Formats: sequence, structure tokens, C-alpha cells
Amino acid sequence: MTHSPLQDRTVVITGAARGLGAALAHELARRGARLALLGHEGPRLDAVAASLPTAALAVEVDVTDPRGLQDAAGEIRGRLGRPSAVVANAGIAEGGPFATSDPVSWGRVIEVNLTGSAHTARVFLPDLRATAGYFLQVASLASIGATPMMSAYCASKAGVEAFAHSLQAEVAHEGVAVGVAYPAWADTDMIRDAEGFAALHELRVHMPPGVRTIHPADVAAVRLARALERRSTAVYVPAWLRLLQPLRWALPPVVARLARRDLPRWDAGRPLRATGRLGAGGQADRAATAPDDGRPG
Repeated sequence: MTHSPLQDRTVVITGAARGLGAALAHELARRGARLALLGHEGPRLDAVAASLPTAALAVEVDVTDPRGLQDAAGEIRGRLGRPSAVVANAGIAEGGPFATSDPVSWGRVIEVNLTGSAHTARVFLPDLRATAGYFLQVASLASIGATPMMSAYCASKAGVEAFAHSLQAEVAHEGVAVGVAYPAWADTDMIRDAEGFAALHELRVHMPPGVRTIHPADVAAVRLARALERRSTAVYVPAWLRLLQPLRWALPPVVARLARRDLPRWDAGRPLRATGRLGAGGQADRAATAPDDGRPG
């Protein structure tokens, strides 16, 4: 491919062991970037790093651990050089009614998705100031329109969108660009696991045509890679999702009306139930935090 502005630049990706993070790592390696892959799953991170054609460093770290992130940042600077771009992609999800949700597990979604993104930005901002770099916050379609049964995920993704917009205004004068990514449904472990729960499957298939389509992770990765090259303020996957932004004020009453009518029958007449942390990444997070939340992994 033609020369990329990311060639020979260091890019950090959190949540890089699988799914969208791993797909983005492969796409950026094709463009000649040096990759620092961060996440919970050390062996999987090592495997992704070994499969890339460019220099890559795998660092096992929890994005909710500021000290661990500081140590990771020091290792990245020493081995790959200061990052020119950072992608805050790490995220987990769980579904189920809010009223019966486990407060610890609900809070963990907020901690990883929102607080973990903020910790990531805080640790790497000195590097991005030095390189006039770019911070890409991976939000979600859920940032634009919240849905029932996903209260923690939707709250966290709305939060990271607001956080990124605030940060964008703070650091623009320092030469640091900040962007927000709005991927819809991508073919990842998390989504495949969610499809096994009737209510979450029905939530997706009752969305308008186009919005409900599950896209391959590598297709989303191409869009995110281009956003990194262009230092985009916003990137949508698929691109036409940007048309929802002016209409987002109208989405809550529409969703509430549909849910009032359809939600009782979306789990085949059974009581709506909690999913637990979705996907292999969610299970890895639960295993890593089991000593703290008092539950087995």
C-alpha cells in the first residue's frame, strides 16, 4: 500500500488481545506502524504480537490500574519510542435488567470502559504532547442511542464520548488531536456471546435495517486505521451512522415505546436475566478481578 503517516510510528492499543483491538493491530501493522498491545490476556497478546509483520510489544496490564499503566508506558517508551497515537479500545459488557443487576459487576463495566479510558489518556498524554499525537476513544453506537438491558454499557459509552469531547477541547492548543469512534455491531466474541441471549438478540434484530447488521471486525479496523491517519474528530462504522447524530434527541422516546410493547416477550416469556460479562474478554476480566469481587472466575 502507499506510504502511511503511521509508518515507523508507535501506536498503543488497549484491549488488543482479540476482537476489534486485534483486528486494528493487524491493519496498522500493514501500514507500517510499531504496535504496543495492552490487555488482560498475556498469552493472547503475545500471539497477536508474534503474528504481526512489524515491531510489536505485548504488555499485560489492567487499564483500571494507573500504576500498572505507568509501568507499561515506561516499557513502551524504552522499547518502541514515544507513542504518536493511542487507541482507548478496552471494554467489557454485560446485559440484563438493571434492577436485579449485581452492583459490583455493573460498576466494573463503568470502571473498565470509562475510568480505564481516562487512566489511559492520563498516562499517555505526556507522550502525545511530545509527538503532537492523536488519542482515539472507541465509543459505540450505544453512545448515540441507549437501549434497555444494557444500562452499564450504554452509560459507560455515553461517558467516554463526553470525556473525549472534553479532552479534545482541553488539549487542542497543545497540538494533540482527539477523536471518537462510533462502531455499530462488529463480529467479536462479545457480540457473538450476546447473540446467545434471546432478549439481546431481539434488541439487535428489531433495530432498523443497516443498523442491525453485524460487520466483520476487520472492516471496522480499516475505518479506524484511516481515522488514525487523518486524525479524525469522529469516525462512524458504517459511515452513514453519522446521520443519526442530529436525530439522537428523538431516539429515547422511540426506544421506550418499542420496549414497553415488546420487551416482555423478548426472552420467550421467561424472566429477563443477567448475562454476566460477555465474551471471552469479559470472562478474562472476571477471572482477573475475582479476588477483588469475591466471586469465582
